[in-house]
Amino acid sequence: MVFCYTKTNLKKEIMNVKILEKKLVIIEKRIEKIKTKLISIKEMRPGSLTKQYKDPKKKKGGFYQLSYTHKMRSRTEYIRPQFLKEIRKQIKSYKEFKKLMEEWIDLGIEHSKIKIEIGKNRSYFKSMAKTKKNS
Repeated sequence: MVFCYTKTNLKKEIMNVKILEKKLVIIEKRIEKIKTKLISIKEMRPGSLTKQYKDPKKKKGGFYQLSYTHKMRSRTEYIRPQFLKEIRKQIKSYKEFKKLMEEWIDLGIEHSKIKIEIGKNRSYFKSMAKTKKNS
């Protein structure tokens, strides 16, 4: 079954392409904002910081542990109290980095799909124009 475009359907498809092109511009602007934010991220490290106790029942002998996985290996480090503030900042920066990268990937996938859809529509319009010229 071949679908024939009427003038109304053709106008709708052209409008659809214009909407998709506007979406592409919005996505590209958001990606640029993400890149700018990524550049501003300073020191970072993965992990979670917890307070442990030598005697948990009495909450005596407290110390801090940083647990993380890197290159598929689980690691634990002891953190001295004087470095807690700095480590917390680094963990926060890493979480922001991960969030931004996830968003960039999602936008990249959506951008790619839209470009493909626009390409399909444009190639169909070109083939329609050639068919009309030959008729």
